[in-house]
Amino acid sequence: MPVARFCSRSVAMLFTAGLLMSSGCSSSKPAAAPTAAVIVSEGYAKAEKLYVEKDYDSAALTLESLLVTSRATPLEDKVLFLLGETYYNSGQYLLSSEIFTRLLKQVPSTHYAQTAQFLIAKSHEKLSPNFDLDQQETQKAIDQFSIYMDLYPAPDDSKTLGDVETYRELLKINPENPIYKERYAKATAELAKADSLKYAEKAIPELRNKLAKNIYSIARQYVQLKKYKAAVIFYDEILKRYPDTGFVQQAWAGKIDALVKRQKWFEAGQVLDQYLQLYPVKQMEMKGTKENITQHLKKI
Repeated sequence: MPVARFCSRSVAMLFTAGLLMSSGCSSSKPAAAPTAAVIVSEGYAKAEKLYVEKDYDSAALTLESLLVTSRATPLEDKVLFLLGETYYNSGQYLLSSEIFTRLLKQVPSTHYAQTAQFLIAKSHEKLSPNFDLDQQETQKAIDQFSIYMDLYPAPDDSKTLGDVETYRELLKINPENPIYKERYAKATAELAKADSLKYAEKAIPELRNKLAKNIYSIARQYVQLKKYKAAVIFYDEILKRYPDTGFVQQAWAGKIDALVKRQKWFEAGQVLDQYLQLYPVKQMEMKGTKENITQHLKKI
């Protein structure tokens, strides 16, 4: 009898131990790894929150970690666009232009395309230095604003403004109407696009004026060095490439002065005649120069 009881107790203990081992093994089984979609979704939500809080450095780090994972997912363009905005708002304009360009290449059909193109141009505009430095970024800004205006021509401002006012009033009457909400949002977005086009239209002439000022300053430096032939080359560049800027009249006058100093009397006379046709109010101011040129031409 004791032997039977011992055997029974042994079997029970072994069975219990087996259950415990089985339970331990099942509880220590690793959980399934999150999918790429989950990682991107959670990471994007975190970055978006950091962006709203203006913690741009942390937002950028989070988004940078998603660049590979988010490829070919529904959030790919959202990750790139938010990263571009993060760089832009933190003053990292070179990086923002690169990311927005990458967005347009990787996801050309993105609904962020128009805003991304505009911010590429603005990024280069922000990078544009003082007139006396290299103007590569200035030219890039002009090119990108021009592309933006070509791709997204101005809508009918009066119609868009009318739509905004109409649906704003309708929403006051029926604020929960989904159609009114949708059309009001669309009209407001169109109005914002019109504002960005007006910005581009204003920015391009200002940037071109900076380029002309850069060339004019180079011409003046050559004049100070008494290298008048080189100065004329740069004055001519303003006349040919930047006739719409505020440095054209100065370029004409500078070219005449440089030709006189080089004693190129015949050419100086021709240029002076062109100048006075364009600026007849300068007749009295240039009277002495004209007489000087005429006297020397008589001697030839």
